[in-house]
Amino acid sequence: MAHVRLFRHYIHLPYIILGLIDFLLLVCAFGVTVFFRHFGDISFFTDNLPFLLPSAVVFAGFNLLMMVALGVHQSRLEDGMSGMMLRTIMALIISIPLCGFTYLVASDWFWYLGTSAMLTTSSVLGFFLMGIARFIFIGSLGSDAFKRKVLVLGAGRRARQLHEDLKTPLNRKGFNLVGFVPLPEEQVEIDERHLLNIPTTLQNYIRKHPVNEIVVAVDDRRKGLPMEELLECKMEGVRIVDGANFYERESRKVALEMVTRGWLVFSDGFAVSSVYGVGKRSLDVLAATLLLLAGLPLMLVTAIAIKVEDGLNASIFYSQERVGLNGSVFKVYKFRSMRIDAEKNGAVWACKNDSRVTRVGEFIRKVRIDELPQIYNVLNGTMAFVGPRPERPVFVEQLSAKIPFYSERHRVKPGLTGWAQLCFAYADNEEDTREKLRYDLYYIKNQSLLLDLLIIIQTVEVVLFKKGSR
Repeated sequence: MAHVRLFRHYIHLPYIILGLIDFLLLVCAFGVTVFFRHFGDISFFTDNLPFLLPSAVVFAGFNLLMMVALGVHQSRLEDGMSGMMLRTIMALIISIPLCGFTYLVASDWFWYLGTSAMLTTSSVLGFFLMGIARFIFIGSLGSDAFKRKVLVLGAGRRARQLHEDLKTPLNRKGFNLVGFVPLPEEQVEIDERHLLNIPTTLQNYIRKHPVNEIVVAVDDRRKGLPMEELLECKMEGVRIVDGANFYERESRKVALEMVTRGWLVFSDGFAVSSVYGVGKRSLDVLAATLLLLAGLPLMLVTAIAIKVEDGLNASIFYSQERVGLNGSVFKVYKFRSMRIDAEKNGAVWACKNDSRVTRVGEFIRKVRIDELPQIYNVLNGTMAFVGPRPERPVFVEQLSAKIPFYSERHRVKPGLTGWAQLCFAYADNEEDTREKLRYDLYYIKNQSLLLDLLIIIQTVEVVLFKKGSR
């Protein structure tokens, strides 16, 4: 399997393996540094290993957490090995003061974290060990080592949708596409070079050309499926997957064009327990409080900057009506980033290089400081920390009439950050909004505390690398 599903969220298996390797190497790097600095005798070192391990585990844990937050392992696909290692350096640097703070809080438990020279040396050694290991791991196994061979049954509209949306390397990181098998009387919309000519049966074909999965992407199942052949293939150990489920797993979004209300009803997910509700609210309050404490200096500086640019009588904040849980309307609060008369002619989409944005506003938008007052919305319960971004009522009315299932995003509280914000850039038109809805529906369908934590951690990457900001 190229994916592991943890708490209903799909995680690429090589990321998990690389993460475990990185963790073990960082523990080793810390141990080696301590050995040469404080011990020198192997037997004396092994006798004191139980006292060393807590510090080594905390050191490795903080570094791994920062690497997840900065998207280190995913960056291998987008930025290559150099981008991956650059982000690793940033994660190691950020982790040093965190480890030092842990020593100050519990010095009796983490003796070895109190020396900056120790942490720096361990980080440098860990960086080189991880670089060597990653080079060997990726080079020896190859890019196709964890990929499944996938055959698609169908060559019509749904199959074309799969092919177009999943043809990029980023979306096809978990599988290799063998080809498409058209059904009789099906209108073929796939290029001929991607079609498979199977003279006998599917079962005979997969015996000669083994595949791991058959994806059923047929436009109209009422015209009949080769159920007997599919059953035989399943008995041979081949996994049979519905096209919409396959699309969701590989792209981590829901295919609007491929799903129906029946699929939403009978597919797994969309289940929220009372325990999750309590846990999510606790996480919201904790995360919002920590962000408030950390962001308070930035908020004060931002308020002063807005006053300096626009005058002492200019407003610092602005409020706007947004649609929240179950369609209820509430007021969201932000730092003002546009001119006071920005919407004198009515509501319009924000756009790239918007002339209404002030100089201060342009900066605070890029680094997401303008969103910080929404901490109040999280604390008063009108918003969650993680969820779909809230939209204005006038736009919700327009989009609900044009985009299927758009109103389903109001089944959960809107959020300060969300899955769509991590995966897609700023939406300033209907088509972009449609794409972001695919990610929002994935989050609503698969929401869990693990996914919330992952989104919160990786939001750091959004802020630092201005991903999705405008």
